[in-house]
Amino acid sequence: MRFSERYGYKPVPEIIQKESMDEVLKNGLWNAISECIFQKYSRPYLARTNLISDSNLESFFKLLFHSFFKKRINQIPYLIEATIEEIDTLFFKKYRWYEIYDFIEACIQYFPFDEDKEDFILLLNDCLEAENSAYRIVNNQITEITSEQEIQSIEEALQNTNPYSGVQLHLNQALKLMSDRQNPDYRNSIKESISAIESICKIITQDDKATLGKAIKIIEDRYSLHAALRGSLSQLYGYASDGDGIRHAMLKESNLSYIDAKFMLVSCTNFINYLIEKTK
Repeated sequence: MRFSERYGYKPVPEIIQKESMDEVLKNGLWNAISECIFQKYSRPYLARTNLISDSNLESFFKLLFHSFFKKRINQIPYLIEATIEEIDTLFFKKYRWYEIYDFIEACIQYFPFDEDKEDFILLLNDCLEAENSAYRIVNNQITEITSEQEIQSIEEALQNTNPYSGVQLHLNQALKLMSDRQNPDYRNSIKESISAIESICKIITQDDKATLGKAIKIIEDRYSLHAALRGSLSQLYGYASDGDGIRHAMLKESNLSYIDAKFMLVSCTNFINYLIEKTK
């Protein structure tokens, strides 16, 4: 992860790829398509060149050209190399980010090897997660998993906590650990998100030694929090302990994912934004 991402200088939308797609993500998605489709090409029996006609990918390319590209099937190039080159040009030089996702959905729909389709989708989703895309493949369709409101909540919290360096440090660290493309650490990202809540509560109560549970109780009494919010804050307390800050059973699990870390970060930033406004 680069300096600008580690220390919060790069805007959140550039870290979480929503309505955008960088070259690294494009390359990863293309590699998945290449590995699972193009490289599975098998030359027709007795053919001396890599013909499309009568090959194991003929039906795939016919469907792609007819139903997706909206071209005549006699416009399919004669050889596999030329066909891939034509698609490569569209993918990397002409298509916008959303057109690439359209193309991926078409590849899933017309995928030529039924027994390997789940592996193809898994590889695509691994790439989307590794490169912090705001989208995943769900039920064979590209589905948004990070909304504009969630990104805005994180951005607002980072801005609102400018006067509170400790809180901001925890939030930046949570975002960094969640978004690290080489070594994401979802468990510790969750810990940092909860620590940010604990830190802002200590500031509001002016009690550096207060546990999260005690601080929440003081805030409840002092600022008349809504019952639903009070309950939600109490549930957050279930994730924290008086000692090292974490006791919830989920943190013992080995399958914590980006979704878990993102949920906690967004939840905590929502609470932080609310508490700062409520206690002004």
